[in-house]
Amino acid sequence: MTSSTDQPVFPDTETDEGREFIALFTQNQRRIYLYILSMIPHPLEAEEILQNTNLIIWKKAQQFEVGTNFFAWACQIAHYEILKFRKKRGRDKHQFSDEFVSQVADAVQESQDIFELRRNALTFCLSKLRKKDRELIQRRYQGSNQGKDLADELGRPANSVYQSLGRVRRTLFECINRYIAAESYSHE
Repeated sequence: MTSSTDQPVFPDTETDEGREFIALFTQNQRRIYLYILSMIPHPLEAEEILQNTNLIIWKKAQQFEVGTNFFAWACQIAHYEILKFRKKRGRDKHQFSDEFVSQVADAVQESQDIFELRRNALTFCLSKLRKKDRELIQRRYQGSNQGKDLADELGRPANSVYQSLGRVRRTLFECINRYIAAESYSHE
């Protein structure tokens, strides 16, 4: 017999907090799955753990504090589900120790946060580029356009296109570094 606390409590979609929780839940599904997959190399097992993690996330939805790091909170739940899965599966000699898995989990979560920060920085910096520079970068990296192909399309010498791409990449690199530095400084 299940108690009422075992049943998922769905966030109230009429409140800002409920809508934000659902948006965060949806936006982070892929990242949570990749986090699990980094420690459970079999995709079907990782999906099973994700489903169990999702059930617990829903059950604990009221405990999440809007404005805090949803991904870190969800990964903590996933981490416990991974440990439960490993314990249930038994001590296979091909498994890593729980301590090692915990260390990998911490490293993966830290890397995910860094990648997310860099992705946000790239999005911000792309939006700050001049339209023609942004279009040049998009044309180069969307699809399979090589620099020479792009030069032919634009009717420009290949060397000129490579120089323009180099200049735009440097601009993006510098902008991303400034963005990350500003974010790091604002969190101190």
